[in-house]
Amino acid sequence: MQQISQLGSKPGLERINGLLQETGNPQLGLNYIHVAGTNGKGSTSLIIADILIKAGYRVGRFSSPHLHSYLERFTVNGQEISEKSFWPLLDGVEKGIASLLRQGGERPTEFEVLTAIAFEYFCNEKVDIAVLEVGMGGTYDSTNVITPLVSVITGVDYDHTAFLGNTLAEIAANKAGIIKPSVPVIVGMMADEPLAVITRQAASLGAPLYRGSEISITRSSAPTLEGQELDIAGKSWRMSNVQYSLRGDYQLKNLALALNTIEIMRTRGYRADESSIRQSLRSLFIPGRVEVVQSDPPVILDAAHNPQGARALADSLDNIFPHRQKILVFGLLDDKARDATIEPWGRSTRAAIITRPQGSRGGAWLQVHNRWQKIFPDIRVEAVENITDAVRKGLAMLSGTDYLVVTGSFYVLDEARRFLVDN
Repeated sequence: MQQISQLGSKPGLERINGLLQETGNPQLGLNYIHVAGTNGKGSTSLIIADILIKAGYRVGRFSSPHLHSYLERFTVNGQEISEKSFWPLLDGVEKGIASLLRQGGERPTEFEVLTAIAFEYFCNEKVDIAVLEVGMGGTYDSTNVITPLVSVITGVDYDHTAFLGNTLAEIAANKAGIIKPSVPVIVGMMADEPLAVITRQAASLGAPLYRGSEISITRSSAPTLEGQELDIAGKSWRMSNVQYSLRGDYQLKNLALALNTIEIMRTRGYRADESSIRQSLRSLFIPGRVEVVQSDPPVILDAAHNPQGARALADSLDNIFPHRQKILVFGLLDDKARDATIEPWGRSTRAAIITRPQGSRGGAWLQVHNRWQKIFPDIRVEAVENITDAVRKGLAMLSGTDYLVVTGSFYVLDEARRFLVDN
């Protein structure tokens, strides 16, 4: 996998279509829910998948990126693929690549290989439905070779601008590429400009457009480290005092999108009752998403690696920890929007420790430190290159009612989480 990961990202569907043809088109004949968006794809797809699992369906889920292992990206009924199952699938896909190359085709990228493995795995496992997360964008993403029962676009913000465009309208147009003729599409909260792009695309294809806000979700009480208690109202349900294990204000928006998707699936003949929803929502867990790895003092992990994610996490933490200050351990990849991702962290932060994400894309990590000094000259900031050392320093700096937040790149969370959880 390390060898193919060096190929990077390349737009276009020719490679994945050629590869799937060489492997027998395993994507055909399956039912899908397709999820795109700048942030929230992982949580939204997990909620959708888990509710359907609790309703009795066999559900595959393909997600990205992973936190610790490629195996995390492939699940059936919530269970990761085993190494024993993964390697034969990879071998089969590599044989398809060899055949493709002999015919003069171009070698597929890492994500295209992983997508082909997902299709083969879900086909072999005879899933009732597969929930697919877009890797990047939409139009040219390798998952965009299917016609789903429902399309979901969680939101549009600045990220991957080198590939998706420099304006929200351009990014929205790319994500709107997952919309298919006559297939319902559900959209989350976003600015008027990208919403207008998506609305026009849906109308041009005769795709019914729904808003996540059609589901009303309110808190029954203040959020805590244990989660949230909610009242939920939609076309199909009126539920009070629902226990929701995912923390953060933004998880209410993701839940609304997921429940709206379930409502549409019910119109397609799928069953999911109140009991399935309650059972699912109280037991959901996502590593690296407002994850509490220590409660006294609190230590929180979250992969907020772009402006929208940083704003959402900062707002959520202010609600969970009102009137408390935090120590921040933060690392950002070189191709991310530095200033806009740094800016939300000025609130309630007593000190920041900037660290270097693993890999070649973290080489300019000291520029994050320099930008922090420029943006927040009154907030103490230090640079610690080694991630584990940065976390140790953050823990040592805690005092009083402080809490620690480790955030930014998945490459930071990988090492930080291994250190905190394994020790």
